[in-house]
Order: sequence, then structure tokens, then C-alpha cells
Amino acid sequence: EETALIESLEGKKGMPRLKPPFPAAVGLYGCPSTVNNVESIAVVPTILRRGATWFAGLGRPKNVGTKLFCISGHVNKPCNVEEEMGIPLRELLEKHAGGVRGGWDNLLAVIPGGSSVPVLPAEQCDDLYMDFDTLREKRSGLGTAAVIVMDKSTDIVKAIARLSYFYKHESCGQCTPCREGTGWMWRVMERMVRGEADIGEIDILEDVTRQVEGHTICALGDAAAWPIQGLIRHFRPEMERRIKTRRGSVTAKAAE
Repeated sequence: EETALIESLEGKKGMPRLKPPFPAAVGLYGCPSTVNNVESIAVVPTILRRGATWFAGLGRPKNVGTKLFCISGHVNKPCNVEEEMGIPLRELLEKHAGGVRGGWDNLLAVIPGGSSVPVLPAEQCDDLYMDFDTLREKRSGLGTAAVIVMDKSTDIVKAIARLSYFYKHESCGQCTPCREGTGWMWRVMERMVRGEADIGEIDILEDVTRQVEGHTICALGDAAAWPIQGLIRHFRPEMERRIKTRRGSVTAKAAE
């Protein structure tokens, strides 16, 4: 988060500032500041050398230029690669990462833009263009373009629970919805992993994510909520199956 970075540069705790004012008006040491990531800065010389028209000719309409894709997970050759915006996901994986481990039919799900964006099931990935607009329509996002591929050996509930722990750990604690909500969501997700939750808690969990989303100074609260929302949206049957299986085994043991 840009203002948290500025706070750190000033020797303070890395907590985001309330906005406005924005860094462009009041940034580092109170001076107007521009904060960009390395990817944005790195492409500037090429644009200046070749021209904006050349850069705008890459990609898809309204999603032009290139993007750095970090491909990890269950692929044969994890890699970082620069490609045109809007490249189909399957082409991206097969062209640069050697394809999904065990073949495309072994795909379970993909997180298309880093751990903060909602997961997409395999059936939505066949004709998926890797750009901002397409992924927004799918109720996910391109985010940082860190593509996490999961094959059918993945415990999807456990995978999202691990992301929940990460965001709980990384919360700076400044905002109450994030400070309290991330811990609560992680604890419920751990119970979901073990099958110890009730089915009704799935709806409660989703409701809590809505209470966290959009109610924090920075986007970490959103980042903690969205993966869980995606899990419930696309893999709720798996969550319910796990709970029912656990309940059935407990009932059987009690009968013995």
C-alpha cells in the first residue's frame, strides 16, 4: 500500500494513511510524491523509445500493453514471463509453463491474479482471457497477474484457509474490521478444513467477509475476504461434503 510505504520511508510504522490527501498532493515528508511499482517504471523507457502507439497496439481493446505473469503451482515449468495483456490462460500456461501437471483435464482451479483475488474453477478457465475486464466479468481479477494453478490433487478448502492465515498474520491491526475479521475468518476456515463447522456457518462466514470488505483504510481487508468469497461461490458443495462426512463419522463412532 503506497501510503504505508511512505510511512516506512519516514521511519514510522508501516500503516496506511487515511486518504485524502493523496500522495500526489501530500506524500513523502509532506511533499507531492508519485509511487509506482517496478513493473510500471521498467516499461517506461521502451514506451518512450518505440512510442505510445506501439504499446497501445499490444493486448486487447481497453486492456493494452504487456503484463508480467508469475506462473506457479501445479504446472510443469513455473516461470515469470512478460506477455501481451489478454492472452488466453490456456495458451499462457502451455506456451510458457509446460501446461498443467497431468494435462488440462486435471485442472481443478486457478487463482488468476495473486492470493487476493477470488479463485476460478476449471470450467471457467477454458476460454479465459487474462485481462482486467474479462476477469472482472468472472467476478475475479487480474491483480498482480500471479497465476496460481491447482490440479485435482489440491485440497481447495485447505488452500484458501492457508491464505486466510497469511492475511491474518499480515494485518497491521489499524482497522478493527480487518484486525478482528481476519482472525475470525481464519479460525472458521480452520474448522471448515477439519469438517468441524456447521453448514450454517458457511453463510455466516460469507456475511463476515462482506462486513470486512470495503470497510478498511487499505485493501488488505478486501484481499482477505475475496478468496473466501470465491471458495464459497464455486466450491460450496465441497465445503458441505466435508462437514457432512465428518458428522457422519462422528455419529458412527457414537453408535459404536
